[in-house]
Amino acid sequence: MGVPAPHSGEIDPALPRSAEMAWWITAWLRGHEQTDHLLDAFAGEAHSVLGLPDGPGSLVDLLTHLRRGGATHAGLAVPVEGDAVGLGGPRAFNEVALEAGEAVVAGAVGLVPEEVGEVVHWHVTGADRRQLPDVGEADRGLRTALLETAEGLADLDVARWRPEAADALMNLRHLPVLHPPAGTPPRCVQLAARALQARGIVSLALADDGGALTAYEVERRRAALVPLGRAARRALVAACSPEVWPH
Repeated sequence: MGVPAPHSGEIDPALPRSAEMAWWITAWLRGHEQTDHLLDAFAGEAHSVLGLPDGPGSLVDLLTHLRRGGATHAGLAVPVEGDAVGLGGPRAFNEVALEAGEAVVAGAVGLVPEEVGEVVHWHVTGADRRQLPDVGEADRGLRTALLETAEGLADLDVARWRPEAADALMNLRHLPVLHPPAGTPPRCVQLAARALQARGIVSLALADDGGALTAYEVERRRAALVPLGRAARRALVAACSPEVWPH
């Protein structure tokens, strides 16, 4: 939590807030982690929960609400315009999740974070059942997209206009180090790390080039990166959604 922005050429290893929250809520609901451990994991920021039946509350109030509602796990959504991965509705939830770029789905409850000053507000709303890629499918899709993107960017001479991205593509074995709660499958931790790595490559490759490329070149670059961005989002959602975890 609260990881500073990466320097040029680095990939930010931080999970989205909603990914961390999904992992930790799942670990708590399944009895793998204690309440104090969950609160410690989010102690770097102040958190408030809005939309609970009894009014605004704390993370402890949220956990109580989820358990009383019968939730057994929590999963991630990271939607972007045209790709609502991790969402199943209703429309009101999808819209606020899309605006935030992330959300948590815990049973019939949706949680959307909003950073206001030094406080993160979690907005509670209703959520519908969703369809997700399983971990194996998402893993294969990400591996394929990485290979195809590497080839496509090589054809575009990525090393000339964004050497940091070229370096990252050449160093795929150097994964971000994550610290998941107990009970998170190692395969899912590794998949999440590779998804973050892929998202970092996309971010580096799309960074402002100061006008060094023509509009045509910029469009070719974006087209080459779309499949990797989509595959990375699906992989991250699968890695952080227990509905599709391997048994």
